[in-house]
Amino acid sequence: MDIVAEYKQIREVVGYMPGRFSLYPDLSVEENIAFFAALFGVCVEANYDLIAPIYRQIEPFRMRRAGKLSGGMKQKLALCCALIHRPSVLFLDEPTTGVDAVSRSEFWDMLSELKSKGISMLVSTPYMDEAQRCDRIALINDAKILSIDTPQGIVGSFNEPLYALSGSDMYGLLIEARRTEGVKECYPFGEAHHLIAEPEFDTARLMDELTGLGFRNVAIRPAKAGIEDVFIKLMRHE
Repeated sequence: MDIVAEYKQIREVVGYMPGRFSLYPDLSVEENIAFFAALFGVCVEANYDLIAPIYRQIEPFRMRRAGKLSGGMKQKLALCCALIHRPSVLFLDEPTTGVDAVSRSEFWDMLSELKSKGISMLVSTPYMDEAQRCDRIALINDAKILSIDTPQGIVGSFNEPLYALSGSDMYGLLIEARRTEGVKECYPFGEAHHLIAEPEFDTARLMDELTGLGFRNVAIRPAKAGIEDVFIKLMRHE
């Protein structure tokens, strides 16, 4: 479709959920949904089956003003409003930013259910664990696409030795590892640092050097690469 000449037809098939909550805070949950249904010229009842699994979670608060909802409830309401006209394509702009971990997981379960109903989705997210749940991933940095592939294909493209480094002084280890010959990159990664090394890197020598410098409880072990490791590697090459 032509995005200028056929914008009305596009609106009928596209749903959009912005990253920032943009519904009417002074309208109730029920009123917001009815308002968006009216904008698209549909009735809530006609498409209720699509939003029902989501709406049932916020139905006890249907008379509450949208501005008084929690972050997770606002997220569910925004998704209901984006789906009320039964779009075939749904665009979601960082939909879980600022939402607690439980609500994030629940939200992605909802998206999986929508996918099973034939709705295509394009999601932007800074969370790599969320990207793992998508069918295809585009890694983007500074407005440039670095790679597009399946999650398995993205991870499978990592072809350098990767290790997890930990110890009692994590910041000191980070600084020292970055100075070590043979270390291409070292960055914080959860409870350990991930270290990308040259093919012939000697981990035993690094252990001895760090122990000799006074670091305690040093451990270095092979690590399995994830999407974030690939992203960091591609950014380094850029």
